[in-house]
Amino acid sequence: MSEGTSSTGSDSGNNSAFIPSDEKPILLTPSAVEAVKNAIKQEGEAGDGLRVSVVGGGCSGYQYNLDFEKEPRMTDLVLEFDGVRIFVDPVSSGYLKGTVIDYLSGLQGTGFKFNNPNAKRTCGCGSSFS
Repeated sequence: MSEGTSSTGSDSGNNSAFIPSDEKPILLTPSAVEAVKNAIKQEGEAGDGLRVSVVGGGCSGYQYNLDFEKEPRMTDLVLEFDGVRIFVDPVSSGYLKGTVIDYLSGLQGTGFKFNNPNAKRTCGCGSSFS
């Protein structure tokens, strides 16, 4: 997996800054990067990035949310993994700090798995936490 570059903000008139790999809020495994690439080919449009966010809801209080977006928002943290752009808003960044996102395919199901060291409790579905 290539960690590439990281910056904050959008392309014009921002305060872009390099984010050292140990300060990135999330990391994607190689299988997660490939799954995102495949999903963009199948469901998104060329050039899309993936927004990773935390929203209120789910059975444990918060849940993870994944969406395609063309461009980052003004205050987003922008990460790149092997050519895949990831957008994270500042609030979600705090909840996600240290999270590793993997993609699993097997008898127990197929999908993204969030390994979040900040989650005190997770639900059975694995998509919500507190």
